[in-house]
Formats: sequence, structure tokens, C-alpha cells
Amino acid sequence: MWGGRFAEGPSAIMREINASIPFDKALWREDIAGSRAHVAMLAKQGIVSEADAKAIDEGLQQIAGEYERDGVPEDWDLEDIHMTVEARLTEIVGPAAGRLHTARSRNDQVATDFRMWVRVAMQRAVAGIDAVLGALVVRAEEHADSIMPGFTHLQTAQPVTLGHHLLAYFEMLMRDRSRFADALTRLDECPLGSAALAGTGFDLDRDMTAAALGFARPARNSLDAVSDRDFALDYLMAASQCSLHLSRLAEEFIIWASQPFGFVKLPDTLSTGSSIMPQKRNPDAAELVRGHAGRVIGCATSLMVTMKGLPLAYSKDMQDDKPPVFEAAGLLDLSLAAMAGMVADSGFDTARMRKAAEAGHATATDLADWLVRQADIPFREAHHITGAAVKLADEKGVALDGLAIDDLTAIDPRIDERVFDALSVDASVAARASYGGTAPVRVREQVAAAKQRLGMED
Repeated sequence: MWGGRFAEGPSAIMREINASIPFDKALWREDIAGSRAHVAMLAKQGIVSEADAKAIDEGLQQIAGEYERDGVPEDWDLEDIHMTVEARLTEIVGPAAGRLHTARSRNDQVATDFRMWVRVAMQRAVAGIDAVLGALVVRAEEHADSIMPGFTHLQTAQPVTLGHHLLAYFEMLMRDRSRFADALTRLDECPLGSAALAGTGFDLDRDMTAAALGFARPARNSLDAVSDRDFALDYLMAASQCSLHLSRLAEEFIIWASQPFGFVKLPDTLSTGSSIMPQKRNPDAAELVRGHAGRVIGCATSLMVTMKGLPLAYSKDMQDDKPPVFEAAGLLDLSLAAMAGMVADSGFDTARMRKAAEAGHATATDLADWLVRQADIPFREAHHITGAAVKLADEKGVALDGLAIDDLTAIDPRIDERVFDALSVDASVAARASYGGTAPVRVREQVAAAKQRLGMED
């Protein structure tokens, strides 16, 4: 390909370090699509003949069929997917194949191919997120009234509903969805026609190729177009945050599925057993989702470090841009699929959740709030009174609503029988009816709003 400049061919070491075909063969569909769009534009502009363009296009379609059927061959002497396609095209159509590379470089070619691949990966991520979101909404509606302990520091804090808890992850993943959607908007420029770095002297119709490849517009600056990998970093950063949220959700399921909690039974299809302990039911899928998050974040770090010191325009370091994106995309797709199935098919033990909510003095804040509302006591004083009530309940081994009224009035005479209306877990969640709160009526409102956001039919 570039032998005219060199007296000797590359050494074995150079051949191995330089070849990217083992991983960039994943771009073969995008490479052929980009080449077909490019040659059609060259013919329309009169830069190549109609006959040559037709032969080239038919040859590219034949190659696509071969690769679809047999896979992409790996010849390291050809270095990459671009030269692999061109070499095969030459075998099929002869010297006319050499006209395909008119007015383009591998620099704008790979930038275009990679953008197209990442675009599909982003769209796939959005679809995967939508599947998890849909599962969360369905289960949240099912459990709008199911009471469980809410935690801070993994200590029982206040009662919440399971529906409210699940909708918290809905909000996280909606933000992830918006990050991918925003990234798709920024990605929507076509580098093809920027050539090596400075554009070309040929009279190209870059709007034509951009439209043919599904882009909104051609990239505005040729230097930026060939050296930009922000779209890949956008993908990795959005994937990292999404993986982080999936990892948190997976960790909740891991904790809930453990015997001390027993809040959930994970589906058989996403659990494994033990080779030695017959009773084991391991949450391996959830643990792997948790583990994959670290790898995805590592992929983002890898590409950021690669790009941080590169001057304009193209440097060979950028050949290493694809493996971390390919790896992260595979991991994210798997994690999304696993969590969609886990949310949809897990069985929740709502009786056990309710019992746990009742066991940890979770309604202590409700006692303090009652003192503020009904006895006109400043909150700090009410907090102190409630602390004394919690201490007494611990000493007696009962929940707060298990204390006798005489016990409570001995702590503070301003307490009366009405307080028991506030101390049950049902009363506690019902009272949290502020916008965004855990009250079942609010959960149902948020479920309806979530369905509308997702375009789900009732």
C-alpha cells in the first residue's frame, strides 16, 4: 500500500504492532456502506465514470455477502479492514478498484466507520435501557402499596414502598437514556470527505454522502473531523454512568436475595448453584453486572488517557480507540439485558419486607413529626423526646407502637392517644405524600407519568 516510499518492507514486529484487522474487522458493514456512499457521490460529481462506479458498487455488495456468510479474513499484511476490503475489491473488479480511494483517506474513512458503529451502539443502549425502564415501571405499579424498610447507611431509616424504591432507579436510568440521546445529537456529523486532514481539491458533495449514511450534516472542520473521538468518549462516559447505576441496582438484589434479608427470590434463569453446596442459589448474574461496571469504567479511562496528549490531526495511538469501546458495548448490552430480566422476573417477599420495616423503629421520625404538628413542639426538642421513646422501646423489646400510652406520657405528658395513628408503617408511608414522596398515591402518580414518558399503553 505504501511501499513506494520505502526500500524495505516492515519487520515482523512492525507488522504485528501495526495490524488492527483482528479488532477493526467489526467495522466491515460500516466500511462497505461508507465506500458505497463515497463512490456513488464520486460518480454523481463526474470524478469517476458511471461504469467504474457501478462495477465498484457491485463488487462491494459481493464482498458484503461473503463477509456475512464466511466472516472477514485476517491478513495482517493488509493491516486493517479498509485495505482488506480494497484488496478483495481489486480481485473482483480489477484496477478500477483503485479509483474508490479518490478524494478520501483512511483517516476520514475510519472516523466515519467508527462513528457509524458507535451510533448503532448508542441506539442499542437506549433500547436496552428502555427494557429495564419498562420492567421497573411494571413492578413499581404492582408494588405501589408494598411496604419495606428504607435505608441510610444500610440501617433502617423510614418505611418506604417497594414501588417508590424501584422508581428511584427509573429516574437514574432515564438520565442515562438522556445522556445517550444527547450524545447521538453531537455525533450526528459525517467526517467523510475530510480526507487526511485538510480536505481535498476534488469537487465533492459532502452533503450527499452525509445524507446517504444517515448523518444530519457533514463535519464542519476537516482537522477536527479526522482527529475527534469525542463521540467514542461520550459513549464510554454514558456507558460508565449507566453501568454504575446498574451495579447499584444489582447490589440491592444481591443483598435482598441473601438469607438474612430474604426480600427477593431471583429467577432461576439468572442464578447458579454451587459445585459442592447443594443449597446454594448464587446471584451470579447480578454479581457480574456489578463487576462489569468496573471494566466499563476502565474502558473509559483507557481512551481518555490515550487521547489526552495527542496533537492534531491523526496519530497511530488512535488505532487503540476501538477495543475499549467494543469491549464496553458488549458488557453494557449484557448488563442491561440481565437487569431487565432480573427486575421483570424476580419474586418479592412483601410480607418479609413489611416485617423488616416494622422491626427497626422506622416510624421514629413520624413520632417526632407528630409532636411538632400536634403538640407544637420545636423539632429539635421533639427529636430528643423521640430518642427517649426509642430507647425505652429497645429496653422493652417492642416497636414504638407497642409502647403503652403511659410509657409515652411518662416521657412527655403532651403525648396522647392520637399518636398511635401515626406510628404504624402504613400511616408512615401514607403521610409521606409530598411531591416525589413514597405515599402509594404519589407512587401511582409517578407510575402514570413514567408510562407516559416511555409511551407505554395502560
